[in-house]
Amino acid sequence: MHTMAAATGVRRMKLGCQGLEVSAQGLGCMGMSAFYGKPKPEPDMIALIQHAVESGVTFLDTSDFYGPFTNEILIGKALKGIRHKVELATKFAISWAADGVTPVIRGDPAYVRACCEASLKRLDIDCIDLYYQHRVDISVPIEVTVGELKKLVEEGKIKYIGLSEASASTIRRAHAVHPITAVQLEWSLWTRDIEEDIVPTCRELGIGIVPYSPLGRGFFTSGPKFVDNLEEGDSRRYAERFQGENLEHNARVFERITEIATRKGCTPSQLALAWVQHQGSDVCPIPGTTKIENFKQNVAALSVKLTPEDMAELESLAAADAFKGDRYLGTVLTYKDSETPPLDSWKGE
Repeated sequence: MHTMAAATGVRRMKLGCQGLEVSAQGLGCMGMSAFYGKPKPEPDMIALIQHAVESGVTFLDTSDFYGPFTNEILIGKALKGIRHKVELATKFAISWAADGVTPVIRGDPAYVRACCEASLKRLDIDCIDLYYQHRVDISVPIEVTVGELKKLVEEGKIKYIGLSEASASTIRRAHAVHPITAVQLEWSLWTRDIEEDIVPTCRELGIGIVPYSPLGRGFFTSGPKFVDNLEEGDSRRYAERFQGENLEHNARVFERITEIATRKGCTPSQLALAWVQHQGSDVCPIPGTTKIENFKQNVAALSVKLTPEDMAELESLAAADAFKGDRYLGTVLTYKDSETPPLDSWKGE
């Protein structure tokens, strides 16, 4: 394993303190099946996943919500014969209400267990390496949800437990029940609000940090013009950051990032990704892509070296208020909404 990864230049890293080791960059698989326009052709996506694994990017990220379900089925097919080379992360907690528009978040024990069993079947595997609660159910004490996940660890159905978009206090309460290995959250040059509270909490507790959308949902790949090329049905078309004056303002910041990238001899997306990679040895971003060419560019970002001066320059450009527009539409819960009731209030099973 080590020699394969070393030969291709993708270093290995420890994620959290429980023993999970992953490639220092992962592969987010959501866009292959969901949210970013039509699902992509299955044979192409299987080829991409297998190429990633052979290249040393062995940390794959999916969820039962992507599709729903179709992304896990795709990953299951792609892993035939290479399961032993992969660290596989999937998630539970979100489903659609009957209207197909409203997300429903659940973290009650029966649901946790049912989701895990269903994901194991779809992925056609015996054990999930890293199982995240995709969003926090604010009606169920986090101790109850993690208590059930702990049972799944003891039964050998999952190896490690993660949380996604959880607040610092939720992370602390969860970690007190069973060690949390990783917290997944949005972190990029234009989403930095987690640096104040959540990143220090993870570091204090020895929890790995897995940034999703490190390329600003594609904005740092090609700048504002990428919005013109989005398919009908691509959720990004409606994001505040990609509208009108917000987009014009954000485009100006992108131009300055492009200037720095040119000076460093890399692309803006590689610069943005390298900035995330330089946040620390406990950080493993999971950029998503559906093209092998873009995948290769993302891996090449691992060899972009940024000096403290480069980092300072980027951070002054991308200060907390540098970009305009919310990162999500209002209906999507983020860590700011993730407080759960106290454990002694729980009357459920």
